[in-house]
Amino acid sequence: MKQLSFGVSVTDDGASFRLWAPAARRVDVVLELPHPMQRGADGWYTADVAGIKGGARYRFRIDDEIDVPDPASAFQPEDVSGPSEVIDHARFDWRARDWRGRPWQDAVFIETHVGAFTEEGSYRAMIDKLDHLVATGITALELMPLADFAGSRGWGYDGVLWYAPDSAYGRPEELKRLIDEAHLRGLMVFLDVVYNHFGPEGNFLHRYAPTFFTEGHTPWGSAIDYRRPEVRAFAIENALHWLRDYRFDGLRFDAANHILVEPGEISMLHDLSRAAGAFAARTGRHIHLVLENGDNCASLLDATQEPPHGKFRAQWNDDYHHVWHVLLTGESQGYYGDYQTSPRGHLARSLASGFVYQGENAPFWGNKPRGESSGHLAPTTFVNFLQNHDQIGNRPLGDRLEAIADPRAIEAALAVTLLAPMPPMLFMGEEWGSKKPFPFFCDFKGELAEAVRKGRREEYDWAYEAYGDEVPDPLDPATFKSAVLDWDGRTTASGRARLELVRRLLATRRREIVPRLQGMAFGEAQANENGVLRASWRIGDGTTLRLLANLSGSSIARPREAMAGTPIWGGEPGEQLDPWSVFWRVES
Repeated sequence: MKQLSFGVSVTDDGASFRLWAPAARRVDVVLELPHPMQRGADGWYTADVAGIKGGARYRFRIDDEIDVPDPASAFQPEDVSGPSEVIDHARFDWRARDWRGRPWQDAVFIETHVGAFTEEGSYRAMIDKLDHLVATGITALELMPLADFAGSRGWGYDGVLWYAPDSAYGRPEELKRLIDEAHLRGLMVFLDVVYNHFGPEGNFLHRYAPTFFTEGHTPWGSAIDYRRPEVRAFAIENALHWLRDYRFDGLRFDAANHILVEPGEISMLHDLSRAAGAFAARTGRHIHLVLENGDNCASLLDATQEPPHGKFRAQWNDDYHHVWHVLLTGESQGYYGDYQTSPRGHLARSLASGFVYQGENAPFWGNKPRGESSGHLAPTTFVNFLQNHDQIGNRPLGDRLEAIADPRAIEAALAVTLLAPMPPMLFMGEEWGSKKPFPFFCDFKGELAEAVRKGRREEYDWAYEAYGDEVPDPLDPATFKSAVLDWDGRTTASGRARLELVRRLLATRRREIVPRLQGMAFGEAQANENGVLRASWRIGDGTTLRLLANLSGSSIARPREAMAGTPIWGGEPGEQLDPWSVFWRVES
């Protein structure tokens, strides 16, 4: 596929500006003075302007009627409706010049929100916490979306200028410095990107490029028409922009099941994977692409494809989260209802073959078949977690698992999750058992703000009846402030104990599990309703990784069958398995 060029590029004597505006009759690039742009084929406008350097600010004037930011703006110092700033990416002085990334088997994720990760809420402040992540055993820092969104606070999933890291957290060079410092410490850095919709405020594409969109809709806005080569290139170039200009090690693609795919056509995601793989081959870097996809499409995944060539390294495994949440809390609302019949049995299926739903009818999904068979994939194809931004923040109160479940049970879940052969992910603060809420927050104004309030009340009417004013207002600045991470929690007795547990688990993973992941395959798993879980995985060198756990609050007689192998966690099980006890072994 021919790649097109969006935005502005710095040249030897100035800058070259490009805009795809097929519905515009005239376009000027407005610097100190307007400069007319030349219309070319297929609605492309171009202008070369001498004397322009990094730091210059500009807008595009459409038909002498409206000034708009560059849709491929590299930075918006005055938010989404302000002027765009020319960024000369070549001028940044990288220190970790030899960094080529880490193999996928090394991945241990922590998901973070830049604004809530520290009191300062900046890229720069995050640097001071990198040593903590390394000491914990984290190898991959994942940032929630950064694409510029309206206002000063938000989750990032309503970005409208995909190429511009939001100015609420700092400047582009400060984001690069964060990534550079992470690389110097051996940390990979991933970015969450959203290619299924644009946010509701600050997107002007409808005015001059309405064919960017179809007549269809996603749950969050107009569907994007990736059948058009210019639109497809816009997303693919954006992914390469983050990998090339910021040196991210990988991307996580939000809600891929809401990206338009026409039957019989090669999807945008396939082309994007191939483009990222070609970039990885040219640079010698490890590049990892991860999906979120509620449709559980195993055919999109291949953890062993190196470099990517149409497939994706892994998928966030929501099924795994949901069975644990039901098991630990007993909750049954919404999609949790699909996992009520046998949560331990569903957990065993996830450990034995990846997805829980592999073509079975799912009631929450309209009682239609959901998913594809996944047991043939490598276990490393599935990113497993107990918490993430969605599963915490989409609760009415934004309360974490730690606030609603037995700590002993959570620790057992961690002992399974952090040592299983799937890449594990923690949510920021989970490593010390933080109870800080992470409610939904945003910074819209006027009618849009009221529409958000109304929508939340309609979605969570039962919660407003039960909790009243305790349900946080997403528009209130105090709601965002309540989400800022409590780093002092690490120093409490419970915080120190939980952090030490997580560190020991991840040290065991690094020593005993990671070296064995190459060539590992799914095995089998069984769960009894009394609480006993057993699972095994086949290792490439002929050995077997084994798990035995009591996932209940009562002591249970140890199974008669001996647990063969050398203990790597939990020691030697006694005649009675203690409540919420977990044992891992490697059998030669």
